[in-house]
Amino acid sequence: MNIKFSRRRFLTTSAGALGVVAMPSLSRAADRPAVTHGVQSGDVTADGGVVWARTDRPAQMLVEVATTDTFRNARALPPIAALPESDFTAKMLVENLPAGQDIFYRVRFRDLAHSAVEGEAVTGRFRTAPADRRDVSFVWGGDIAGQGWGINPDDGGMVTFSAMRKHRPDFFLHSGDTIYADGPIQAEVKLADGKIWKNLTIPEKAKVAETLDEYRAAHKYNLTDDNLRAFNAEVPIFVQWDDHEVTNNWSLSKELPAAYKERNIALLAARGARAFHEMYPMRESISEPGRVYRRISYGPHLDVFVLDERSYRGANGPNLETEYGPASYFLGPDQITWLKRGLLDSRATWKVIASDMPLSLIVPDTPKGGSEAFAQGDGPVRGREFEIADILRFIKTAPVRNTVWLTADVHYAAAHYYDPNRAQFQDFEPFWEFVSGPLHAGTFGPNTLDNTFGPEVRFVKAPGKDSQNLPPSAGMQFFGHVRIDGASGQMTVTLRDRADVALWSTTLDPKFV
Repeated sequence: MNIKFSRRRFLTTSAGALGVVAMPSLSRAADRPAVTHGVQSGDVTADGGVVWARTDRPAQMLVEVATTDTFRNARALPPIAALPESDFTAKMLVENLPAGQDIFYRVRFRDLAHSAVEGEAVTGRFRTAPADRRDVSFVWGGDIAGQGWGINPDDGGMVTFSAMRKHRPDFFLHSGDTIYADGPIQAEVKLADGKIWKNLTIPEKAKVAETLDEYRAAHKYNLTDDNLRAFNAEVPIFVQWDDHEVTNNWSLSKELPAAYKERNIALLAARGARAFHEMYPMRESISEPGRVYRRISYGPHLDVFVLDERSYRGANGPNLETEYGPASYFLGPDQITWLKRGLLDSRATWKVIASDMPLSLIVPDTPKGGSEAFAQGDGPVRGREFEIADILRFIKTAPVRNTVWLTADVHYAAAHYYDPNRAQFQDFEPFWEFVSGPLHAGTFGPNTLDNTFGPEVRFVKAPGKDSQNLPPSAGMQFFGHVRIDGASGQMTVTLRDRADVALWSTTLDPKFV
């Protein structure tokens, strides 16, 4: 199915799928501003969250919120502008909501040039964080539309989002690689068995993203998928970014491949960052506009520390420094100080550290033999590992109880138990790291483990070295599901595939000082 969207078709696909129709007084739906790519909510806490939508022209976003889906006694919020400067996206922080409550919202747009002209409303929902110790559940994963595997209607589209939606999670932790800006989407891909994978395509995804509009289009492409839009309307997102929001393995020393006419990596990163912040319902930082790292509290049992391992890193060099300095920066000193302070202040039962890259899996940056991640090989602490050693030592000595690391990036599922008795660096308490993904991309792995911090593989599901870059239709798409029991505080982590089959699970008992 070689389907190409026209610009009008691309802008209105989501709205049409959600039932937008023409008002009786107008002849066409195009005469009224439309919600073009569904609705999203994000960064939800006990008293509020962020609501996002996009339209097709200069307009005002009108939002109403209520505690029932009938919208009886709904509260109308002041309108905000959606302008060309933000690609007609708008996001609103909705506050003063009751804790532990299902919140229903609806969004419509009013034409800025004709104030009497309003489009049809699109509805969504989210659940505010609890004030009491009730059950909490969430899903996590990363990696969407990578390696040329786009939206294939014959395969059901982005099926993993449908599987995650069935669990009715409180939120979705997106671990990065929300797009593959460096990955063109071709109409057809020949599979190993001779069959043809058929992508929906748009002109902007025929090449690597370089302009701001091309970065924006990569995000909008994903939002043409029915499964993803339905998921977004019901499940708030806690989003972070990694490399493919800009280009593969980018750091400020990145040598761009020949496919790029724009050779300035800093400019590409700025454009990628702007598109990323426009397209997701993130709370914005006043102290550092565009900041990704943040702490999101979701009730007495859970604090989520969302890290940014891309913006403050040094060059992707050999990563073998024997002393900590700018060449070893991955999180950077300011973010590490913020993380330590937040962990120390947290009174939540569980502190989830959302890392967009694994701690001990070796991820090379070819062709010059550089390192993309923390790890670089067995042995003592070196390079970027100084930051992890510092954080782990702090967690032990503070002490901070019940930390769990969640990540994605490597395109397979795994569970790693870190034991100081197995490690080269031993000044830390045992902890778990869980890996999920890809949500909709090629499947790879497994990667080699670095023993500096003593990881032990308790579970792995990967295709093996002879079967790399498997398509989503092979079924090896993974997500993680976390459930915290309100009464006991126990955390159960389950790794699942896109058919929602539970592959592996463990239950962790909380420890208290």
